[in-house]
Amino acid sequence: MKATYDHAAIACCKLTTQAYTNSFSLGIRLLHKKFHNAIYAIYGFFRLGDEIVDSFQGYPQAALLQEFQEATHKAIREKISLNPILNAFQHAVHTYTIDTALIDTFFDSMRMDLTQQTHTPASFQRYLLGSSEVVGLMCLQVFCEKDLQQYEYLKPYAMRLGRALQKVNFLRD
Repeated sequence: MKATYDHAAIACCKLTTQAYTNSFSLGIRLLHKKFHNAIYAIYGFFRLGDEIVDSFQGYPQAALLQEFQEATHKAIREKISLNPILNAFQHAVHTYTIDTALIDTFFDSMRMDLTQQTHTPASFQRYLLGSSEVVGLMCLQVFCEKDLQQYEYLKPYAMRLGRALQKVNFLRD
């Protein structure tokens, strides 16, 4: 049954989250249980993309990133993926009407990570939008549960939080 696969896909996202970040894992537990699966799926999606650009030196990173982007869109279009993280992510995208423009903005920033070593203020803002602010915006779409008025009201705050967390990561690294 597909429900068994979907359950295993979420378990993969949860395991990925726990393997990479204690703080995010703990934070998810503070959320209402109805949001857990979607937030684990979003984190898993971002983690895969980030791993391609941060950890896969010596491999064809640009090609892997392109393949991942294509697989993401295919999963969303077909509502299934053999990649368990993408399967869970596409479910979150459909359940919470996550804007696919946010997904492509993320991939644009990941490409910048592969090629751009220095930034102008404008390119740095564009990078932050895709590498961190869209995380907050996707999570916000989950939390607002299709309430567009609430989403628009909270959008600038979610973006600022994502940006601040990314800058903390820069300082940590």
